[in-house]
This record gives sequence, C-alpha cells and structure tokens, in this order.
Amino acid sequence: ARILLPLLLALLVSLSVHRLWCAEPVGYELVGPTMGTTYSVKIAEPLDAPREQQLRGVIEATLERVLALMSTYRENSELSRFNRARPGDWFEISGETGEVLATAQQVSELTGGAFDVTVGPLVNLWGFGPDGRPERVPVDSELDAAFARTGYRHLELEAGRARRQRDLYVDLSAIAKGYAVDLVARKLREAGVNNFLVEIGGELKGVGRKPDGSPWRIAIESAHEGSRRVQRVVRVEGTGIATSGDYRNYFEHDGVRYSHTIDPATGRPVAHGLASVTVIDPSAARADAMATALMVLGPERGYRLAEEQQLAVFFIIRQDGTFIERHTPDFSLYLEPES
Repeated sequence: ARILLPLLLALLVSLSVHRLWCAEPVGYELVGPTMGTTYSVKIAEPLDAPREQQLRGVIEATLERVLALMSTYRENSELSRFNRARPGDWFEISGETGEVLATAQQVSELTGGAFDVTVGPLVNLWGFGPDGRPERVPVDSELDAAFARTGYRHLELEAGRARRQRDLYVDLSAIAKGYAVDLVARKLREAGVNNFLVEIGGELKGVGRKPDGSPWRIAIESAHEGSRRVQRVVRVEGTGIATSGDYRNYFEHDGVRYSHTIDPATGRPVAHGLASVTVIDPSAARADAMATALMVLGPERGYRLAEEQQLAVFFIIRQDGTFIERHTPDFSLYLEPES
C-alpha cells in the first residue's frame, strides 16, 4: 500500500500530486523518516511553534513505540523476541501487538488465509524480503522447507500473550504501517486535533476536513508502469485507505513475470490479471491487510468477497493489453466524479 498520493489543490496529472499538495499555503505539514519510509501529517488547524513541537513529539513517540514493538529489523523489538521464543511457549505481548495480531488473524479467517502474517519465509525465498536474495525460481524442496514455517492457524492468541505452535516467522509489515496510521490518528485526537491527514508509506487516514471545509481528497495511482498517473480521486473523512499492487515490485525469469505478492496457499507469486486493489475502511490497519488479501484472491474471488462483506474496494484489472476499473457498490460513496 505504498502508491496513494494526497490531493489538496486542483488535480494536475502532469505534476507530482504529493508535491502540489505540500505547496498549499494553508495548513501545516509535519514530516520525517519512519519504518523504512516516511511519515507525513497534514494539520488543517492553526499551530504556533510550541504546539507544533508538542504534536511532533506525540507523532514521533507513537511511531517509535510501534517500531520498538513490531520491527523485524530491530533484534530487541517485541516481535523479534517473540520470533526467537521457543515454539510452544507462551510469550507476553503488549496491548498494541495483541491488537495488530488479532486484526491480522481476523482478516486471515475472513479471507481463507489469503492474508497471513507468517508468509515471510516464502516471501524471502522468492527474493522479495529484506534478505534481497537473487531473483530466481525456487525448487520444490525449498518451497516445502519454507511452507513448514508458515500457517496462521499455528499462531495462538490469548489476552496479553501469544505463542507459535511451530517455528513460525511472524512479519507484520503488511499491516503495521496501517496500524501506525490508526495509532497516530488516535493520539492526535487525544491531543485535541480534529482535522488532519496522516500518511505513512502510502497508508492514509483522513479525519475532519480541510481548512475550506471540504473533505480530504486522495488520488489512486494508475497501474501504468514507468509513469505516475492518477486513476481516480476519492474523498475520505474519518476513514483509512490503503492500496496494494504488483506493477512496481516484480522480476522476470525466462519470459515469466513473478509478482511480489505471494499466495500463502501455493507458496508462489499470484498469476492473475489484478494489478491494484484499493480499500477504504474505518481502520487503516484493516484496509492495509484487506488490500493485500484481495490482491492474493484476484479479480474474481476478491471482488465476490468484497461485495459479500460490503467492503469499499476499487480494483484495477489487466485485460487485453489495457486496464479496466471495477469497484464495489460501497466504494461509490467515496468516488469523486470523473472530470
């Protein structure tokens, strides 16, 4: 979900939408590095220097908390220690990690395992993980070994603790940024801010409105490779939004294209025509996870599930050398009219 661009001024496809928004003379923007990417918080309320400093402290303390708990790059994070714990032993976890794991497991159950926080060994095997292995097609014996370390049903949760029934590797990267967006939004509301847009690595949440009273507007990026074009524009108010796509992170081998989206059921990259999925949900964490799951399920199964569950989802599908749009009825509530 790294491919959503904020809009505040008139939509100009030829310009960088994010830069255009940052140039808006009203409101305040707080930015910085986090979680291997960047954060941006737009605040549509007056701020003096002490208030700005206070809010920056709130934001950065919140993001540091999420990293301390859920980073797989920090050896002493709560998640890293959990992954090193002996399989079968209960491990005490924080309320935040428990909240993320519970949401992840709910999405896993809803999608029949299309979302799975234990899929990391397979992602690494195909060269899309932090190990940065060479781009090649694994052999069956390697897939079998990686499969032995996956399976969300082998992850147990209770109040304040969790355990791995086998040597799982739990990676929350497909949901943690969305959760961080939710948590920053929660902390800003507690600090008395009522109108803002939080973005972390492409996951967003808009609360309240812009200074002119209009809703926050977000551009969904098209799936055309090699350029950044705007596909459609949506309004968000009190909701999170996330996108998952396969058109920027893939490799080709012997003329076959391999997506970074791994199907936990097969252990292999997905092979269907779905190029991008955008999900709008009150929870940015759930939107983040659902976007990944629907990307795995594909244009037919994914759409059926989204429609059955009354989810607000927008699909971009490859078809006969071009791209077509499809969205659920619930997504229509957020779409801006096409110009």
